[in-house]
Amino acid sequence: MRSEVSPTARALLALELVQNHPGITADRLAERLEVTPRAVRRYVAILREADIPVMSMSGRAGGYRIGRGVRLPPLLFNAAEALGLVMAVLDGHHQAANPADPVGSALSKILRAMPEPVAAQADAVRTVAAAAPDWAAIRPNPEIAAALVQACAAQRRVHLAYRSEAGSEWSFEADPWAVVVRHGRWYLLCRSLSVDAVRTYRIDRVTEAAILDDEFERPRDLDPVTVLEEHLGVGWEYATDVTIDAPADRCRAWLPRTVGRLEPVDDSTTRLIGSTSDPQWYAVQLARVPVSYHVHGHAEIRDAVRRLGERLLSAADD
Repeated sequence: MRSEVSPTARALLALELVQNHPGITADRLAERLEVTPRAVRRYVAILREADIPVMSMSGRAGGYRIGRGVRLPPLLFNAAEALGLVMAVLDGHHQAANPADPVGSALSKILRAMPEPVAAQADAVRTVAAAAPDWAAIRPNPEIAAALVQACAAQRRVHLAYRSEAGSEWSFEADPWAVVVRHGRWYLLCRSLSVDAVRTYRIDRVTEAAILDDEFERPRDLDPVTVLEEHLGVGWEYATDVTIDAPADRCRAWLPRTVGRLEPVDDSTTRLIGSTSDPQWYAVQLARVPVSYHVHGHAEIRDAVRRLGERLLSAADD
């Protein structure tokens, strides 16, 4: 037995084991702490006296687990977990060392709650590491994102106000199926009631989000990422229709899914059908295709392709 360890210290060790292994039994806790099951029950009582909701479940799946209570249980991390958390935050949010930033402030609170030996290395990495900004990553309003996540979880309809890349604004009701983070951008996958069709919207372009009382049923076996990618080029202001002089398999290697749907015409020709709110961006995507193609879609798309071609010719002109 490790008699030199105080009951309070063992109670905190027991809390860490319960947090990391929900459903752990008293016998297993006793084995890990090198004490008797009776002592384990005493440590659990100490935690409960501190308003930490440790629940005991009976039956084959029984054991101890942390319940939901008014007071948040202490967060217990080891050095590897703390360092991994900081690295993950830095990878996705480059202002993590700035105490004025909401994420930086939250991370500071977590580090202050950790023991000094555990927090020291993680805080050093947070302060010293220089993260290169991902300029493609655009983070939405946290309150709007939280509301949409809540609506998805509760399967409640929402009323949204939206502003497109082209500056068009509209409002509509939708059944929110999922929030998907893709390449640093946050998207809402939903069924738009105004057009009765699946749509994807960038959450950073949602200007208002209100959760309604109406409930809905999410499609069974929904694969949010796959469905999102299939519909990223659907429902925008400018319709696109492009014929590419290459097989569909080769076109898929050149073009992202966001530009639309590729349909084989024959063994050597593919049709690209989609839509966009940004004709200039779409013209740049088409310029990546290393074979001839013909644009038949919206006049704005054709004009954008023509302007891009003129700029490229001008750049190569002696």
